[in-house]
Amino acid sequence: QVQLVESGGGLVQAGGSLRLSCAASRSIFSFDSLDWYRQAPGKERDLVATLRRDNGTHYSDLVKGRFTISERGAKNTVYLQMNNLKPEDTAVYYCHAKDAFLRDQDYWGQGTQVIVSS
Repeated sequence: QVQLVESGGGLVQAGGSLRLSCAASRSIFSFDSLDWYRQAPGKERDLVATLRRDNGTHYSDLVKGRFTISERGAKNTVYLQMNNLKPEDTAVYYCHAKDAFLRDQDYWGQGTQVIVSS
């Protein structure tokens, strides 16, 4: 069973930065895509950033220019660098991956809380 473990969340003031990490239990090159989602209280889970093997990185308009998704294969880890954080970025952030070998198989991490104070 593949595991994704997020870390790096916390409390930060508006304008500050955080870097989230998602460590996978197997090579990240075995996934077709790696994504970060977030879910605020009472709201749906929304896609924030994605890294696809076939066509690069993509971002939600809400975070474009402030967040950066990246990977480090040697550590089987994908990151989300979040700069110029705003109170509306407050949410639980989840790592998600789609299996490159098993059709319709995907994986979720347990989430990490980010709170941005004004």
